[in-house]
This record gives sequence, structure tokens and C-alpha cells, in this order.
Amino acid sequence: MPISYYSENDSQDINPDEYFMKQALLEAKLAGKRDEVPIGSVIVCQGRIIARGHNLTETLNDVTAHAEMQSITAAAGFLGGKYLIDCTLYVTVEPCVMCAGALGWAQISRIVYGASDEKRGFQRFAPHALHPKTEVVSGVLEEECSKLMKDFFKKKR
Repeated sequence: MPISYYSENDSQDINPDEYFMKQALLEAKLAGKRDEVPIGSVIVCQGRIIARGHNLTETLNDVTAHAEMQSITAAAGFLGGKYLIDCTLYVTVEPCVMCAGALGWAQISRIVYGASDEKRGFQRFAPHALHPKTEVVSGVLEEECSKLMKDFFKKKR
């Protein structure tokens, strides 16, 4: 897994949330190339990516193989523990209820997502699924994240 670092010296034109969301978008594009729903995620700790994931539900024949779940498992392995305190998840689409529950159990400190998901997103169905201290930021590179999903499903029709 390539590890990426963000340094304030890297770019004065991009903020850290946009930088890491672009990394999640790269993962989403990998999913799309595999004919998976193009959702990607990265988990960041102390300014570096410690885990990457994208949807693998079709590839693995596993409804739980969402991008977030892949990243949670990889990050826990990297850190050597199940709690993701002081970590941030960047994901291109709002997590579903299942993923929000897992992120709540992992006690992730922060979630940043791009596009909202009115049909399946946790904000609508389980707004209290996360740990009470988890900060949520939405709408980062929302247009790019949303377009990736719309284009994918347009091709499917």
C-alpha cells in the first residue's frame, strides 16, 4: 500500500481535506474500473494515509465489502488495535448505516465525505450511530464525488 503524506509545504492551493479526498477519489476510480460502485476511502493518522479501500462487493461476493469497511480493517491492522482514535476517514460518498456503525465502534475521530446519499446514508437513518465525539464534515469535493457516481449508474442503464 503506498503511503502518502500531506505537508502544509506541499501545496498552498489545497487544504488537507481536499488533498485526502482526492486520494479517496483515486480509490473510487479503481472500484469503477472493476465495475464496482465507485466509492473510495482513505484513513489518515498524523498527516499520512494508513489505509486505503474501495468497494469490492461484486469482486468478493460480499455485501459488507464496502470501501469504509476495507479501510477500517486495514487501518486497525496498521495500528495494531481496533480503535481509530485520532484518525480521519475520507470517503467519497456518505457512509451507510452499516459502515457508520462500524465507524462508531472503532471510535474514529473524524469523518469527511463528499457526496450525500439520501437513499442509504446514515444521516437519514441512523444519525446517532457514530461515537458522540466523532466530527463529521460533508460536501468536500462534492461535485466530483457525485459526478463519479452519476456517470457510473448512467452507463449501467
